[in-house]
Amino acid sequence: MRRREFIKATGGALAAWPLAVRAQQPQPLIGYISGRSAQSDAPFVTAFRAGLGQTGGAATGAKIEFRYADNQSSRLEALARDLIQLKPSAILAGGGSSSAQIVKKLTSSIPIVFVNGTDPVKAGLVQSINHPEANVTGVSFLATAIVGKRLELLLAFVPNAKSIAILVNPKNPDSASMAQDIEAAEHSLKIPLLTYKVSTEGEIDDVLLKLTDNHPSALLIGGDAYFNAIRRKLAAFCLRESLPAIFDTREFAVDGGLMSYGTNQTSAYRQAGEYIRQIIGGARPSELPVVQSTRFELVINRATAKAMKLQIPDRLTALADEIIE
Repeated sequence: MRRREFIKATGGALAAWPLAVRAQQPQPLIGYISGRSAQSDAPFVTAFRAGLGQTGGAATGAKIEFRYADNQSSRLEALARDLIQLKPSAILAGGGSSSAQIVKKLTSSIPIVFVNGTDPVKAGLVQSINHPEANVTGVSFLATAIVGKRLELLLAFVPNAKSIAILVNPKNPDSASMAQDIEAAEHSLKIPLLTYKVSTEGEIDDVLLKLTDNHPSALLIGGDAYFNAIRRKLAAFCLRESLPAIFDTREFAVDGGLMSYGTNQTSAYRQAGEYIRQIIGGARPSELPVVQSTRFELVINRATAKAMKLQIPDRLTALADEIIE
């Protein structure tokens, strides 16, 4: 009797042993650093979490430490140092290329997955798209390279435009190539393109006053993390001034902007989450090629168009991937 009880008790302990071992395994820690604010990053964090837990695995229950610079790039290095001291299993660097560049400068051992709209090779993040070196990989999407297409979409709403204003952040690594695209578009369209350089809160307030005084026919907002962070402010201004505008992220249209045309950034953050899940599972960043988002989507806000007394052209209705009612 005692022998049977001993075997039963031992068997029960052995069966429970794997669960106990699993319970003792440390919870993965993931760092998340962004040049933007928690509010503006909310949809991207949701997508990132989805990528982490999409197929289960160790990353599903991971703890995430968030650090936001709130559009103050001078804070990024201190935030990155603080995050690195926690020794996370991996770091997501988003909200512009600066965060990834700074984190890369500070650590060569912690895996880094970036999400940004600049050329990662030109930005110095990787030496090769297909074969990232060392501890860095990520997701790259085109944020500045399709100026001509966005202008074409704007002109569908305002075919008799007399001038179009363009917001550009001169601190963006791709600002030089965007300037070339603007020059080529102006030569082709033969419409004055008025470039306004903005990189701070004080500058954006001054520029919005100038736009109110100058009355351009439409506004193109250059792809940039700072503009993404203030997209609600820009959308509200354009609605108040009845100024048709286009930006590169869907979230701009969701937040009341007239339309957006660009790659899906929420999908980019989801992919970044999947990459970090793989890294926690044992993959090395150098084994994960940089993902280049190439699918573009057109999103139009019908309520905003109606408020601006604009009719959505049939051609754009047919082209749109989504029309927000």
